[in-house]
Amino acid sequence: MKRNALIVIPFLFLFLAASALAQQSNKSKSKDRYREKELPPKSEIVRDVEQTAGWTQLAAGQLRQVTFALSEVMLHDMASPPAASRFYAYSLLAGYQTASRYQQAGFPTMQGTLNGMPVIHSFTAADSVFFPFAALWAILETGKGLLPSGYLLAAEQAELERLFRDNGLSEKLITGSQAAAKAISGAVMNYAVTDGYAQLTATPRSRPSDDPSAWQPTSPDRMTAIDPNWNTLRPFFLESAQQFRPAPPVPFSTDANSPFMALAREVYDTGRSLTPEQRDIAMFWEGNLNKITPGTHWMNICGLACEQQKRSFREGLIAHTALALTLNDVFISCWDEKYRGNRLRPVTAINRTLDANWKPLLETPAYPEYVSDNSMVSAAAAEVLTHFLGDNRAFTDDTPIRYGLKPRTFRSFRQAAGEASISGLYGGVHFRDAVDQGLATGRQIGVWTLRRLPVKQ
Repeated sequence: MKRNALIVIPFLFLFLAASALAQQSNKSKSKDRYREKELPPKSEIVRDVEQTAGWTQLAAGQLRQVTFALSEVMLHDMASPPAASRFYAYSLLAGYQTASRYQQAGFPTMQGTLNGMPVIHSFTAADSVFFPFAALWAILETGKGLLPSGYLLAAEQAELERLFRDNGLSEKLITGSQAAAKAISGAVMNYAVTDGYAQLTATPRSRPSDDPSAWQPTSPDRMTAIDPNWNTLRPFFLESAQQFRPAPPVPFSTDANSPFMALAREVYDTGRSLTPEQRDIAMFWEGNLNKITPGTHWMNICGLACEQQKRSFREGLIAHTALALTLNDVFISCWDEKYRGNRLRPVTAINRTLDANWKPLLETPAYPEYVSDNSMVSAAAAEVLTHFLGDNRAFTDDTPIRYGLKPRTFRSFRQAAGEASISGLYGGVHFRDAVDQGLATGRQIGVWTLRRLPVKQ
């Protein structure tokens, strides 16, 4: 009996093993049949890839339009140059962080890089989000929340939604993308609340000084000084508003042989003998006709260059975001210098000492002269755009054509920055040292921010 049992046991193990293998084989065949049943045809996979690529290309084409929509509302609200830079920065940051949440390999998070920035989340599932559409939506959603007339951007959002729906983006991806964008936009606006902007209304207004070297309100409006406490805002990259201080201005003096009076005579003589080209340059860059701020002008240049170079959505969003964040810091630094030195404008000095009836070509802005904000902004912008969009890349700028000005073509972003800078002297609103030092300091800030960005190209 025991011997029979010993003979049967090995056969029993063999039977059980064979049964297990057969069962595993059946399961494997079942899984294979399931895969064959669920796997879409190759033609459908190709179609989906092509359609996604088409949506991404559509998003790339909408990036300048979305940013321009912000600009339109800022013009409507008459946002000051520093305020406009802040609105662009947080709006583009929301778009970038939305892309980072759903495509982190291409968009490393800014958290850990920007001063005081918290971790920003969206819990919308990735399979219900098309991140380029979500990023564009977040830019507009943040503008809606920050700009005084932000409600006007609802029409742009509706048009954006219609455009993507008409091009085949599903309702699931549209609604999921909108939910993700709103969550991240809300978190970015909470971050914005902590930068000190809300406290500006409680700070004392700047009053004109009796010092003969100090800034005074100028004709025709004689407005009070704009944003005198802007240097109290938190920058994104700078360690403080004073980190990059320009060299001191030429000391004020009314002595006819002094270096300061040489500066004043240069502005005076240049203004009385402007060539047609110099006049065109002054009008093109200074924005008196159209109230386009220097930051607005360079944000549009970024969009134009991306379109002219046929840049991808990723490349365009990175360039726009890096530029917007940089310009925010430039204005904080520039306004710190302007109100520390509080230097008078050329028209004030010239009317007192050289010609009581002289008027500059351009309307003088309502804030101190030194340093030139157009110079600082343009130099920093040129560094950022050269890094992301290339050196010696020619482009045509048609930003002010809607106001009757002709487009201008440039060999490079740095050439454009040099022209933008000297425009202030041609227009009679800046002395030479403010132009030169603005360029030098703007370059420094541009290089500093590029070194700290988590994304390099």
